[in-house]
Amino acid sequence: MSRPLRVDVEGGWYHVSARGIERRRIFHEQKYYAHFLELMGLMSERYGVEVHAYCLMSNHYHLIIRTPHANASRSIQWLNVSYSAWYNAKRQRVGHVFQGRFNSVLIDCEGAWLLTASEYLHLNPVRTAGMGLVKKETLAESRGFREPTDEEVRKRLEKLRQYRWSSYGAYTGYTSKPGWLHTEVILGRCGGKNRYRKYVQEHITRGADPEVFECLKGRLAIGSRGFVEGAKKLVKKVTKEQPDRKAMRDLVEFGMIMEIVEKEKNEKWEEFRDRHADCGRDLVLYLARQRSGLTMPEIGEKAGGLHYKVVEKAVGRFAEKIKGDRRLRLLAQRCLDHLSYVGT
Repeated sequence: MSRPLRVDVEGGWYHVSARGIERRRIFHEQKYYAHFLELMGLMSERYGVEVHAYCLMSNHYHLIIRTPHANASRSIQWLNVSYSAWYNAKRQRVGHVFQGRFNSVLIDCEGAWLLTASEYLHLNPVRTAGMGLVKKETLAESRGFREPTDEEVRKRLEKLRQYRWSSYGAYTGYTSKPGWLHTEVILGRCGGKNRYRKYVQEHITRGADPEVFECLKGRLAIGSRGFVEGAKKLVKKVTKEQPDRKAMRDLVEFGMIMEIVEKEKNEKWEEFRDRHADCGRDLVLYLARQRSGLTMPEIGEKAGGLHYKVVEKAVGRFAEKIKGDRRLRLLAQRCLDHLSYVGT
């Protein structure tokens, strides 16, 4: 089965989601969630993507983003690849972390579509069997066939307020807002934090029709009929003009990555590749993992016959090192900026 073509729209709004391979956990404890949020902030800064809402669950995540520069595919690919490299290094494992490609749905920014999408996203922590809000029960509540008990409502509200890994707290004033999170547009659709809190809580006390939320699964776009038809026409246009999917990936050849690092270090690859305690080799491997599209074994082969486990450890080690080394982090950022220019 062919995979759906990603459509990158300037100023486009998207609901993005990705699930762990075989529905496995991708967030095991606090440091996993925290690192993913850190990467989201870096993604926003690096690619100019606006993050408007998020919810991280144990084995999947949801985002609502806006792309002023028509680069949803490139930015989310970077996010997933960066987290996967860190995750595999942390867990001492190899292989895929996410199940297939991420799912993205274009959202009509007119009307209540954005508000509905944010509600779906923020209700994820309580839409569980333990909370009595799986599809069957939610449908019954939304249509008046079942009334939740006071205890059920109390538990749902408490879980929603206390859940740390979504933007709901920032939307309602329960927690502070990260600098990279944009809440003003969606809050403006319902009149501010207090009204948003009441809006979401209504669907905890009386349920929300799950069929509305199902429109976010497996769709190209949600919105008015005109908006959806326009999105379909755009897909046909992109498919006709760019039939080669790889041409849309903005990837960079391994040799170009080496050249950029060589210029930064003012040395040739052969001079620093095997030098003890020199970060040059690991920087090349780190950049290749993010921007070449090559697998770990392929990167190892390009780098002179390194075993894939050596590549994987080097990438994870470098990702950890730049967190506490500002000079090294700025060096990596300069290289990434050059690669972004080359890949354009």
